[in-house]
Amino acid sequence: MASFDALVCPDSITAELLIVDNGSTDNTASVLVSATSECTKFSLRVLREDRQGKSSALNRGLSLAQGKILLIVDDDVVVHPLWLIKHVESYSVSSFDAVQGRVLPGVDLDGRPADPNKLREYNIPIIDYGDQICEIRGLTGTNMSFKREVFEQVGFFDPWLGPGAAGFSEDTEYSIRIRKAGFKIGYTPHAIVFHELDPRRYGPAYNRMVEYRKGLSRSLYRQDSILFRVIPDLVANCLRYGLYRWLGKSQKAYKTEGRIMKCWGYLVGKIHRPKFVDSSSEN
Repeated sequence: MASFDALVCPDSITAELLIVDNGSTDNTASVLVSATSECTKFSLRVLREDRQGKSSALNRGLSLAQGKILLIVDDDVVVHPLWLIKHVESYSVSSFDAVQGRVLPGVDLDGRPADPNKLREYNIPIIDYGDQICEIRGLTGTNMSFKREVFEQVGFFDPWLGPGAAGFSEDTEYSIRIRKAGFKIGYTPHAIVFHELDPRRYGPAYNRMVEYRKGLSRSLYRQDSILFRVIPDLVANCLRYGLYRWLGKSQKAYKTEGRIMKCWGYLVGKIHRPKFVDSSSEN
């Protein structure tokens, strides 16, 4: 909450902050009660969504949000003081209907910054398309916004996707629907958040799991040709991985190993229907 307290919020912007407690079992509820009483800059509401999954939590917040511009940010980032202003400004200086903000590495719990030579190994989303506003194809839910008319036409996030369900891709699938509805997605370098560094996410084992879950998630909303696309990609990346390891190009090998796991996750998802999909369909 500290970074939200530090946000610059001029009188021209009326902002409401909604925090969704996604069925927490620790002391999150009591912490949020304290935050509500201490927050003076925004109208702060704490909502509870017991159905597990990020998409369900997002949908709960979206169902009650009142703003003309809807901003979404994850709980493991620190927002820049100008984050709110720059998201809002991006709509007045562009024709975009949805906007992706910049996501940069933050610090770990001990205040240590990221090693710039090992950024990939922290396994955090880093979104940086440069220093100019530009059009892009997709959003990353860590730091994004869209106009209310986008939500009114595109609807809610798919609860089968994202953390707590398939694992990922709720934002990717939502971006596809945004584009199909005729809306434009843009990027602004000025609306910045800093993603925390969590040692539990470091290294190749976590990366393999993440990319596998991305492939599994992708299998739920895409119809890529297994014979002509997925298997050729799998074989090609296996060959590249071996080559990069032989040449000692560790960062490229790290990235390629992830691509292998993503292909594998897609195949598994298509062959074996995920259990959470079956259980969701029974409710």
